[in-house]
Amino acid sequence: MNAPIHPIEQLHVALPDLDWVTDGNRIARLSQDFSWFSPVLKRQLAGKVADAVARPRNEDEVKRLVGLCAKLRIPLTIRGSGTGNYGQAVPLRGGVVLDMSGYNQFIGARHGTARAQAGMRLVDFEKETRAACGMELRCMPSTYRSATLGGLFGGGFGGIGSINHGPLAARGNVIAIKALTIEEEPQVVELRGPDALLLHHLWGTNGLVLEIELALAPAQDWQEHFVVFRSFDDALEFGNAVAHAPGIAKREIGLLADPIPGYLKQHADELPAGCHAMILAIAPSSEGAMRELAQLWRGEVTYTATAEDIARTRHTLLEYTWNHTTLAAFKVDKGITYLQSAFTPGQHLEQVRRMEKLLSPEVQMHAEFIRNLDGQVTCTALQVVKFTTEERLQEIMALHRENGVRINDPHVFIVEDGKAGGALSQGVLDMKKRFDPLGLLNPGKVRAWMEEGPQ
Repeated sequence: MNAPIHPIEQLHVALPDLDWVTDGNRIARLSQDFSWFSPVLKRQLAGKVADAVARPRNEDEVKRLVGLCAKLRIPLTIRGSGTGNYGQAVPLRGGVVLDMSGYNQFIGARHGTARAQAGMRLVDFEKETRAACGMELRCMPSTYRSATLGGLFGGGFGGIGSINHGPLAARGNVIAIKALTIEEEPQVVELRGPDALLLHHLWGTNGLVLEIELALAPAQDWQEHFVVFRSFDDALEFGNAVAHAPGIAKREIGLLADPIPGYLKQHADELPAGCHAMILAIAPSSEGAMRELAQLWRGEVTYTATAEDIARTRHTLLEYTWNHTTLAAFKVDKGITYLQSAFTPGQHLEQVRRMEKLLSPEVQMHAEFIRNLDGQVTCTALQVVKFTTEERLQEIMALHRENGVRINDPHVFIVEDGKAGGALSQGVLDMKKRFDPLGLLNPGKVRAWMEEGPQ
């Protein structure tokens, strides 16, 4: 009697025309993301590898693969380019990693919005929108050169540009998505506005997103600056003043407290030892006003790059912001990790100062000025932490909470334990039941689903 064919082998036999990754080392690499930023996740997710990786190129290939995986009850983990940090692209239970990077066509732009397939890189998306209508992304991560549109929607927050438009989840930023149900006969569904956001930042656990339509902003030829300070308070106040200045057109305001500027070895000449540095992306017309504020707060502009300089050299300070700061630090010191914190609008300066005094230099302040969901100026932080033990890391996070600072724990792989804040809304769970009735999407990462099971 012949042994039964393994379900993964059945996939290969039934779908030979798909682009399958068969090399074991590549499968292992495509089963990982940047969760190694966390020593906790690095330990917990060690050895988690997919059984297969498929790279669909069109909607028909996605549907055929999803339908057969549903029939064979094979788990699916959706991957963009793996720039996320929470293990969201790491398959806990094997199965198939669905690498969407080949599903990457720009669909079109109109009336201040643009739509593309989920696997399109953000840098390519913005090139298309600038060419089509002179507009750009409202917000994007520091990984925009490699991150995909679907990765931003499924695992991202916002980032560069959020000082103007808030995080991606702010009302009006996401127009619509096109998603696929995980069933033997997959169904394509268009969701708009608030309904679309019920699939946002859930790591591909409750829907497979095929296309995303975003609102855009008028494109500008941004220029970049380092402004350095001897006083932490001066740097913080300067950043806050730029953030609040209505006449200064800006895209990025990031504070790197000492000793973080020392990690940016390529810019050692512009970042003197012991300084606190601000990274700015502003419009050329705003440079004079920015320099006035820098003088008021005793800062010195040590570096300027025009849009032409950035295009020619392909070197941008934006890749030292947000979680790229953590990456720069890690290249110098392998013994660091990071936090993700959210400060209270109106109290954010006091809270940032307090945490700096309480925990520096063990916790090194990296704060990003943004507008929150309600449009209020505040800070979010991705502090660099000198890691000692997992117990001490928990103590540090508890100390933040005791001081009124929200922690979006980046050292967990359960959705509810991280940014979701402990529980998912009924709307999110209803979407999970609608789009993933068999519980095959990224299993093991939604506690409510593990407790209740497929409906």
